[in-house]
Amino acid sequence: MSFNRSRRARALAAGTLSAALLSTGTAGALAANAKPSPTPSMTASPSTTASHKPVPMPTSTMASISLTAKPTSAKVGQTVVFRGRTKGLKVGSPLLLQHLKNGKWVALGATGKVKTGSSFAISTTFKTKGTETVRVASLSRAGKVGKVISNTVTVTVS
Repeated sequence: MSFNRSRRARALAAGTLSAALLSTGTAGALAANAKPSPTPSMTASPSTTASHKPVPMPTSTMASISLTAKPTSAKVGQTVVFRGRTKGLKVGSPLLLQHLKNGKWVALGATGKVKTGSSFAISTTFKTKGTETVRVASLSRAGKVGKVISNTVTVTVS
């Protein structure tokens, strides 16, 4: 007999819970905005006819430059080689080595070009002690710094 009582109690609880959930959902739906949603029409509105032009999706990924330095600790006058890979830059594209000086990026006077295989190597020597923050930037046809900039690398010069 207790088996039937337990079963009835569960059925009653499940029914009460279901009724509560349904009534809460119905009350929420009735309390929501009573305005009907716009219905589609077969006539075109003036704003979507001739003035609408689809935006083309870019076909290639964004260009990028990755950069590493060897060695990351050097003595004054020692050669440091900056190597990396590019994506989205053409073979032969010019690259410029820059360092951060007084909050501005300044050219170090060392340049390189993207080689076959999208790699590059640029060498330079530092003439003063300290920590140098360096990056590589692409160059435009006019010789100005382009839009593609590498990550920064820190070299400690002693």
